[in-house]
Amino acid sequence: MKTLLNVNGAKLPPMKFAHVFVFGSACLLAATTAVAQWQWIDQNNKKVFSDTAPPPEIPEKNILRRPGPPASGRVTFSAAPAPDATAAAVPAAAGAPAGPKPAGVDKELEEKARKAEEAEKAKQAAEAQKVAQAKAENCQRARQGKATMDSGIRVARLNAQGEREIMDDKARATETQRLQAVIDSDCK
Repeated sequence: MKTLLNVNGAKLPPMKFAHVFVFGSACLLAATTAVAQWQWIDQNNKKVFSDTAPPPEIPEKNILRRPGPPASGRVTFSAAPAPDATAAAVPAAAGAPAGPKPAGVDKELEEKARKAEEAEKAKQAAEAQKVAQAKAENCQRARQGKATMDSGIRVARLNAQGEREIMDDKARATETQRLQAVIDSDCK
């Protein structure tokens, strides 16, 4: 088994050296992440790194990084706005544009909305075509049936018991009216 020397000259087995190395790395990582959690651009267009929040006069668009994970969803609170800032916020709430928006997000959102709208229109067009095709088929069958009824030839139907029955004049008149109603509604 190999041994390693530490700073004091004492020998450490490799396993203990690995534990010390991992513990030291963890401490170093925690120290570096706690040092500069905020990053923003000040009035002089210089990047500022700090462990405290930027002053209230720094606009939101100039804040580059916040503490915590990038998509943490945390809400950060700033100082109360000045009275003149409140007056500027009222038109924004009334529907006026609030300021510059991230261009990439809006374009992606608009593209998704446009694609969804196109898909919905295509779906409606396909449904309308399906309905029109069904109406055309119903129209053709109703016209053929009415032509058969108007021809005066004997027409037989199956009754509830499965037996063939010849239609009498009353049944023919009822069927002719039904077929005419189908023609009136579907043949336009």
